[in-house]
Amino acid sequence: MAQPHTAIPETGAPWVGIAWMVLTGVLFVAVTGVVRYIGRDLPAAEAAFLRYVFGLFLMSPFLLRSIKKGIDIKTLAVFSVRGFSHALGVILWFYAMANIPIAEVTAIGYTSPIYITIGGAIFFGERMAARRMIAIFLAFVGAMIILRPGIQHINAGQMAQVISAPLFAVSYLIAKSLSMKEDPTLVVAMLSAFVTLGLAPFAIAVWQPPALSAVLWLGVVAVFATLGHFTMTKALHAAPLMVTQPVTFLQLVWATALGALVFDEPVDIWVLLGGGVVITSVSFISYREWVISRRAATPPAAAMK
Repeated sequence: MAQPHTAIPETGAPWVGIAWMVLTGVLFVAVTGVVRYIGRDLPAAEAAFLRYVFGLFLMSPFLLRSIKKGIDIKTLAVFSVRGFSHALGVILWFYAMANIPIAEVTAIGYTSPIYITIGGAIFFGERMAARRMIAIFLAFVGAMIILRPGIQHINAGQMAQVISAPLFAVSYLIAKSLSMKEDPTLVVAMLSAFVTLGLAPFAIAVWQPPALSAVLWLGVVAVFATLGHFTMTKALHAAPLMVTQPVTFLQLVWATALGALVFDEPVDIWVLLGGGVVITSVSFISYREWVISRRAATPPAAAMK
């Protein structure tokens, strides 16, 4: 049986973790918008590879500094497993972004927290309190309302996003473990390095000369995504997965608004209904965690005497 992790969260948790995760969501929605704008100009594997090349360049000073300090083989192996899992997920995500609406990509991505929640309980010993299980279940129901499986046809873009979900969950869980003992900057830098290596053979297989504008936009993606992974790592260090994970569902609201306002993607009633369920669950668990943190911070009456 997995033992609970003994690392002590940062001061201010769980609200510190929630705040970091909200910022992470904003950054990742910005990434989504740019990738959607690029569309089908480049093969998914090539676009993903170029994005991570830029990210690796941005993180190279931190990576070189860490290499000089030395990294043990076991930790390096963990970084590599995370990187290659993330690489496969990124290819599938880029493909989905080019073929289905932004809101749908985001909604399907909400299956990933289900894997993450189960993994957090199994590997980190995080307690599955009833209120957390209910909130996450409601968020999943909200995503299913949007997807309506069995009612609409599942295409290749949707399938790619479905498969990417457990791959990103593996990456997320490994990041949670690494964030408790490694510097967040190193965690992000090593992700950039190993994902770039993992994407290289796939990109070479479908390579075509990219337009300058596409390359520049992918540079913007790299900046936002690298910052997003850094803030996500900070969130994971500050609070348990059960606290930070429901906050990611707010990305649905921002992604839907982005698709409607910038890309003229229609917003149907099912997206609004599902989004309402998601927001309700996020608000509930955030409130409950706030109440618990206040109780923990207030000494019992006997201690005040």
